[in-house]
Amino acid sequence: MNPKENYLHEFFRIFFANKQLVKRVFLVFAVIVLLLPLVLKQSFDITAQVIVQSKKLSQGDATTSLTVDNATFIPPSLADMETESNILRSPALIRQTISELRDKGEYTPSPGVFYTLVAQPFRRFVTTPLREYVINPVRKVLGLETDPVRDTALDALTQQAIDSLKVETLPGSNVISIIYSFGNPHQGTEFVAALLQNYLISRQALQSIDLPQSFYETKKHQYQVRLDGLEGTRLTLLESVASSDPKEEITFRLNAINTEEQALNLYQDRLLQSQRWLEYLKTALANATNNKLTDYTFPYTFTTTVDNVAFEDREIKQLGEELTTQVTRYNNDLAVFQPSSEPMLLTREQIGRTRQQFLKIVNNRIQERTNDLAVVSQVIDQKTARIATFKNRIHQLQETQSKLRQMDTEIDALHAAFSTYAQRFAESSTTRSLDNDLSNARILSPPYEPTDPAFPKPMLIIPFGLFTGLLLAIALVYVREFFDHRFKHPAQISHELGLPVLLVINDQNAQPLNPYKNWTVPSFMHWVRN
Repeated sequence: MNPKENYLHEFFRIFFANKQLVKRVFLVFAVIVLLLPLVLKQSFDITAQVIVQSKKLSQGDATTSLTVDNATFIPPSLADMETESNILRSPALIRQTISELRDKGEYTPSPGVFYTLVAQPFRRFVTTPLREYVINPVRKVLGLETDPVRDTALDALTQQAIDSLKVETLPGSNVISIIYSFGNPHQGTEFVAALLQNYLISRQALQSIDLPQSFYETKKHQYQVRLDGLEGTRLTLLESVASSDPKEEITFRLNAINTEEQALNLYQDRLLQSQRWLEYLKTALANATNNKLTDYTFPYTFTTTVDNVAFEDREIKQLGEELTTQVTRYNNDLAVFQPSSEPMLLTREQIGRTRQQFLKIVNNRIQERTNDLAVVSQVIDQKTARIATFKNRIHQLQETQSKLRQMDTEIDALHAAFSTYAQRFAESSTTRSLDNDLSNARILSPPYEPTDPAFPKPMLIIPFGLFTGLLLAIALVYVREFFDHRFKHPAQISHELGLPVLLVINDQNAQPLNPYKNWTVPSFMHWVRN
């Protein structure tokens, strides 16, 4: 081949020189492509979607009730979505779904060529004579468990469903997409619908906190007994201190102590004041007793002040004024009369009587104040004892209140726990449908029966198949040309042998024209042969 030759010319030379081979290969491949959509088994894609709304985390424990406020909802993570996908594609779940549908007669696909040609004959041979009469007796003699006959058809259908089921999480979302390829659209739709229902039931069973009814009844009885014991202990504590509300009584006792202490302070001040005045009066009385006849009045007026108002002793005042008048008159008469005269003697006698009477009254007043001082002392002692009693009572109530606070805390916790178990018991005793359950997964898009098969697609297979056949035919021609070392044109002789070409004789046999009418079968067959 001359390197300077036009490659496009070379391509067309080879193509047209082998056009008969190209036509035949292309036609064979075209026939195969046209028959392929008819031969291939149809497959329908049944689609569905599941949305995982959120992940519920209960914030409660054994001492909190099951309310909405005690739960937190957070978006599901990638790990949560992968877990949900694994539950959906679980072989056990798929096997259970197929088994249920087969029992209802709603799932009868062909397991495949391998099962029909290989697995089924082998199963018939092994399970009927060999397993029953050879394998199982030998295992029984050796003390081993006999090998049960497995449903290999169900195994094959399960594996086929696993291979045909595509479960994946849509990127950046909490939606799981399910695509199931199956030959029968109705049975495939039923399978996907049953699989979704079993999935919801299975995940609910995995996440459920329900326990047997006997457990709840036992816990309920235990909490009732414990609650009755705590309430009885609390009542016993209240009865022991004879109080229905220690906190309120403590407040009352504190107010009483405050009042008593204020009164006690006043009485103590009054006692101190009375003691000092009493000492002063006794001293003044002793001095007045030893005074001379002509000395003047007593140095104390016995005035009592109440609410800033002074009250005088009228009897003391009158006697004091009378004694002062008599002493003044006696002193005045002493300048006129002789001390031994009869008027002066009468006056002295009168002053003595008045003086004795005055001192007697003063002494009575001192006795009265002494008695009042004793009474004040007794009142002080009584109030001190009363305050001490109040304090002892408060101390007793405070100890009881501390114990009651602990009891109330335990009772409140027990009430909350009892409420939790009672609510869970009520929830577990109530039959709820799956749609009304607290599951956070929902079927976003239920499966529907498709009308058009997903495979094969003739409008896609035929054009690409014809194009592929044309490329394959051209490739075979070039392979044939590569291994064909004969000379095809004069330039090859000069290039390979280095000899000049003197004469070229063309083939004078012209190709016969197509004698048949165009676009007819004989015309097409003549075109294929030539």
